Amino acid sequence: MTGRADLVVLGAGPAGLAAAWYAARRGLSVDVLERAETVGGMAASFDVAGFRVDLGSHRLNPDLPENILADLRSLMGSDLQTRYRNGRLLVGDRWVTYPFKPRELAKAMPTVPMARAAFDALATTWRGKKQIAAADSYAELMRAGFGPTMYKQVYEPYAAKLWGVTGDDIDIDQARRKAGSQTMWGALVRSVRNSIASESLAYLYPRRGFGQLCETLADAAMEAGARIRLGAAAEHLTVDAEGVSVSLARSEFHGSAAERGGWSGEQHWAEGGTDIRAGHVFSTIPVPLLARLTSPGAPYEAVEASGKLRFRAILLVYAVHAGGRWTGCDVHYIPDGDTPVTRISEPANHRFSPDDPTERTVLCFEIPCDIGDDLWAADEDQLANLIRETVRRLGLPQLNLEWVQVKRMRQVYPIYHKGYREALADLEGWVESLPHVTTFGRLGLFTPDNTHHALLMGYEAADALGTGQWDQQMWSEARDRFTQHVVES
Repeated sequence: MTGRADLVVLGAGPAGLAAAWYAARRGLSVDVLERAETVGGMAASFDVAGFRVDLGSHRLNPDLPENILADLRSLMGSDLQTRYRNGRLLVGDRWVTYPFKPRELAKAMPTVPMARAAFDALATTWRGKKQIAAADSYAELMRAGFGPTMYKQVYEPYAAKLWGVTGDDIDIDQARRKAGSQTMWGALVRSVRNSIASESLAYLYPRRGFGQLCETLADAAMEAGARIRLGAAAEHLTVDAEGVSVSLARSEFHGSAAERGGWSGEQHWAEGGTDIRAGHVFSTIPVPLLARLTSPGAPYEAVEASGKLRFRAILLVYAVHAGGRWTGCDVHYIPDGDTPVTRISEPANHRFSPDDPTERTVLCFEIPCDIGDDLWAADEDQLANLIRETVRRLGLPQLNLEWVQVKRMRQVYPIYHKGYREALADLEGWVESLPHVTTFGRLGLFTPDNTHHALLMGYEAADALGTGQWDQQMWSEARDRFTQHVVES
């Protein structure tokens, strides 16, 4: 049986669900296909020891267009809480408040490195612009903007841990997208502004975990008439001048998705069939995967390019700590190169929820790695020992570890290695040649963008589709704006 839809959305993360809801509100028939058993993608939440926890540390930046923010507040009400950042960053062997407080940062750094950093900051004011303009790698740009001292203390080890390559081998785009300021003085000015105006430290977070955002969008999309199929994967896309034929398969998560009921009920398969004829497809799945699913097949250059785009994987180790809250901080950032852990988040400190237990807490240790390496293959006992040693060596509060739970995520951080631009351009050129297919979102555009960026992309895509007639000019202008996004840590 072949179903029909004005729009098929591949992926039920923030970008896909925002687009699906917005399009359904305009009267379009919408099918959302999600391989996993729950909505949310990398922005999903699940339960550990009585807590709703996230897939790593998440916050929603309130710097959204007024209409999107109003929509979210209308849907979530008081459950969408305003919180204020309260993190710490390891600089050398000392912990400082992050985002930075300049006076505290000065006290934390030893005298000689601090003097060097101050000299670097002065030097960047008169020679940094020329060096920044001439930079062609992450390392050169960050050294030129922040000086060699801060680069060596923070940005060099951070790059090696997060992306698995040296700063000299990372394209300059990675620095431009990841650093909100490109000079030491710019960062200090922003820090002073933050300390004066606490609003700049504000973020939004749902009461029942970050995944509540996508769960709410999914409910709203269904209420507007969209159909969401969990445990469903696009097996093949056939594109022609009139539309796209999408062949479906039940994914490895279909059984558990069906057990959950609700969004994934069996009637969706009975009513919608295993093939859908769509007027348009929005894809938020990894763009290299899209190239392998689509016919007419991608040209050789695009196929070759898809193999050159790499993602960094991540291990998420959830540690159940006995004795109440571990610290009052929401996130600890660890650029230190002697441990593979990059961040430790405490989900309960991101929100106020009377549902959270008080006699224990859950911490999330983030460990970037490569699929198949020793970290990826480590068992729970080995990872428990690793996080215990990390906490001890970094002088953090004692961890009263009861047990750990591990999640492995394959495609998390896009790696902007030198040469990635040419590969991505070849692949995007092929995608843009396909009628009735549009890619966006973190994976669809091979970008490290945050959730508020993903939501905006979904709205912009739905705007370009309108009531069914694609506006390429509107979308091209939106894509240009996306390149200006700056990613938060």
